[in-house]
Amino acid sequence: MPKKKKKNKSGSAEIKRLSFPDDEKKRSWLKLLLDAYHVVDKGVAFAIGTEQKKGRKPACSKGCATCCTKDIPIYPLELTGISWYVTEKITGSVREVLKKQLSGFTKASPCPFLIEGACSIHPMRPVACRQFNVFSKPCEEGEDPYYTRREDVMEPVKKHVDQAFFIMLPFYGVEKESERIRIVETGAFHKMVKELHACNWKELAEKMERFESRYNPKP
Repeated sequence: MPKKKKKNKSGSAEIKRLSFPDDEKKRSWLKLLLDAYHVVDKGVAFAIGTEQKKGRKPACSKGCATCCTKDIPIYPLELTGISWYVTEKITGSVREVLKKQLSGFTKASPCPFLIEGACSIHPMRPVACRQFNVFSKPCEEGEDPYYTRREDVMEPVKKHVDQAFFIMLPFYGVEKESERIRIVETGAFHKMVKELHACNWKELAEKMERFESRYNPKP
C-alpha cells in the first residue's frame, strides 16, 4: 500500500499513515510499527519541505539505488515487519524474484529487496532508509555522499526518530513510560540494532515457501 499525501488546511503536505486494519487487529506489534513509521515519515516530509523552501531539491528518485548497496541499520521490530510484509503481502512475479534473491543473498550483494532499481518493500522499509535523503544531484556509482558531500545529505530527523523508538518499545516488553523515556534519552535502544546485510535472509525465503505451502497448496 503506497504512502499517500493530501493537503491540510494550511496547504502543506499531510502524510497518510499506512493502514492494514485486519492485520493490525491480529498483530499488536504491527500497529506500533506503523504508528512509528508515520511519525518518522512526517518528520522527513517536514525536513524535505524546509530544504525545498531554500531552493534545494531532492535528488533521490526511483532507479537511484546507490544507498541500497551500503550497510543498512535495522531493528528487530522492523525485521518482524519486513518478514510479515514479504511473506503475506507480496505476490506475483515480484514474490518469485524476492525468493530467489533472498535465497542467494550474500554480504557482498546489494539489498535483497532491491528489484530493478526499486525498493520492493517500500511501505515497510526501515527508519534508516526512510530518513536518508540526498539533495543537489544523484549519487555517483559507489559513492557514499555522507562522506563525499555531507552538506547534501539531509540531517537525521532525531526528534521524530526518538518518538518513533518510544512508540516501538512495548514490543520489547518496555511498557512503563518513564523507562521508555530513559531508554530513548540514553540511546540504549540502539544496542539492539543489526545490519541488514548481516541477517540470514535465506530463512525468510524458506518462510515464504512454507506460507505458500500452507495457504496455496499445489494440487
